[in-house]
Amino acid sequence: MRAPRPTPRPAPAYLADSLPGRAGRPLGFAHRGAGNERENSLAAFQSACDAGFAYLELDVRTTKDGVLVVFHDETLDRVTTGRGRISDVTWEQLHSVTVGGEPLLRFADLLTALPEARLNVDLKDRAAAPAMAHLLAEHEAWDRVLVASFHDSRRRLFRRSLTALGHAERAHGPHRIATSGGAAAIAALVLLGPLGLTGWLRRHALDIDCVQVPIRHGRIRVVTADFVRRCHAAGLPVHVWVVDEAEEIERLLDLGVDGVMTDRADVLAEVFTRRGLWPQR
Repeated sequence: MRAPRPTPRPAPAYLADSLPGRAGRPLGFAHRGAGNERENSLAAFQSACDAGFAYLELDVRTTKDGVLVVFHDETLDRVTTGRGRISDVTWEQLHSVTVGGEPLLRFADLLTALPEARLNVDLKDRAAAPAMAHLLAEHEAWDRVLVASFHDSRRRLFRRSLTALGHAERAHGPHRIATSGGAAAIAALVLLGPLGLTGWLRRHALDIDCVQVPIRHGRIRVVTADFVRRCHAAGLPVHVWVVDEAEEIERLLDLGVDGVMTDRADVLAEVFTRRGLWPQR
């Protein structure tokens, strides 16, 4: 006698508007605020919200004194007026540093400034995992944030940190925080999925709620019709980064992807408008 299939666990509220197979609407993410000259700044995020984005992609790193800063690079050199590693300076020392003329941004301040926005957060260092858990608990921002990282170990540390703070249900229960898979999780889905193991991986090995992937990785094309179909069959929404060309956005939407991250807010908004998906706010 065949064993009954396990009951699918409910999806986090963050993803409820875009679940595959439930008439979900594809999500448009403003990558780092879609403001290339002032990336990851409050001005960039505010501009994206004003343009109709409800979902913002961003990165966080921790300073020497443990402050969670919205920033991508390990060092300040590429995009700011400062120099050196963020982890070597305190938040106070970053007071006069700017990116595109805008001040650097604490994650706690972003939560307060844009209370309606949903935030797709990439943990860029290990210390960011427990710091994120503390801030989400402090602000009760449970349904507003999806936690991602290229390193699956940081996602697992984030969940352990929630449990240590007394929020085990937010780590693994029916009201958990949404997370996406890192490099190892995605590699497993790409390589083992064609063997019929996508559902098994999702249920027993990965503990993730969606996949966020590039169109290709090196010579390997990640986002194919079969990959999207397999992920959807396992209940995993597929978000693709970073796509700036209208034709490519159209092609991905036709494949059935559930979200697109872009640096070109205007291009994505135009495509989504033609499809009756805009604005999202």
